[in-house]
Amino acid sequence: MQEPASTERLRRQNVSLLLRSLRRHGPGTRSELAQRSGLAKATVGAIVADLEAARAVVEEEARGGARGRPGRPVSLFGERYVALGLELNVDYVAAVVLDLAGGTVHHETRPVRGAALDALAALATATAKRVADRALVGAVVAVPGLVRADDRTVAWAPNVDIPGDLVAARVAAALRDRCPVHVSNDADCAAYAEAHHGAATDTASLLYLTGTVGVGAGIVEDGALVRGGQGFAGEVGHMPVGDPAVRCGCGRTGCWEASVGLHAMLRAVEMPELETPLASAEAVAERARIDAGVRDRLAALGDDLGLGLAVLTQVLDPAVVVLGGYFVPLGELVLGPARHALERRLVGPMRAPELRVGELGIEAAALGAAERGFSQVFSGERELPA
Repeated sequence: MQEPASTERLRRQNVSLLLRSLRRHGPGTRSELAQRSGLAKATVGAIVADLEAARAVVEEEARGGARGRPGRPVSLFGERYVALGLELNVDYVAAVVLDLAGGTVHHETRPVRGAALDALAALATATAKRVADRALVGAVVAVPGLVRADDRTVAWAPNVDIPGDLVAARVAAALRDRCPVHVSNDADCAAYAEAHHGAATDTASLLYLTGTVGVGAGIVEDGALVRGGQGFAGEVGHMPVGDPAVRCGCGRTGCWEASVGLHAMLRAVEMPELETPLASAEAVAERARIDAGVRDRLAALGDDLGLGLAVLTQVLDPAVVVLGGYFVPLGELVLGPARHALERRLVGPMRAPELRVGELGIEAAALGAAERGFSQVFSGERELPA
């Protein structure tokens, strides 16, 4: 009884190998796919035939200019299979739908008015209706908290009230159980998005830092998330490197996010919070153009940011650090001071990582969550649904 299971597992792995090749490297003829994957041409031909029948791939026009019979490139087909990424945060919810080829089918962000979980469920329902005619492969919800290794249970989320598997259960009900629903840390999802679609596609070593009410990190090495032993890697906002006199949302004092998070920034510049972190930061950046006092306060925040990044750099040694969320509109107003503080605090021959701002905006976590919705298919753990 074991051998058929092993054969089926091998077949799934071979299928996932071709799907990953097509996603990462683009279309290829059957011969090229065999060379890329190391699989026999006959195996590639059989897999491509099955994927064509499932409407997961399509043959393009034959390439001209080659001797002999020209090969017909195979490419991923984006019209049938999609994955849904959602984000639940303190003051907004977001949704992104990706197709199998990596194209964005739909994206939307809504401010939270009332219960955040109700807003998330309503957005999930509305988004699912938009893709009712497509096969939903998976859904992943990004949340600002610690998620256990089962990719479902929220272990700790001090800024939102979403205990246990409540998020997964509400979203599954909203989607009418059309697909598996998983939950993931928001920084992990945003890091995954920037590594695969955004500011860090050119590096194998990435540290991503969120910039919302909370501050978290996602760590990507060679395209894969680093999760740690319990799945909790990246909970950097509560490192004790902040102002020891300032109380954090977690109830303790001295946390990094209490010094560099969104609310800390708004307190420093004495400006109100707007509907989203990006809107708040854009207003602050506009004020900083004409107000030297605001620029000075942002520089002080950047110095605190650099202190924490120096700690992380000496532990993780990333090649690139991408700062997302509210840090993006502020740009060099905080990155410049952070860069100088980081360089001052490194020791020996260690070089500072390159600091970049994210390219994917407020929906980065939802985009990464959608990309992770395909992860079990691309890893060979699951088949594409019939």
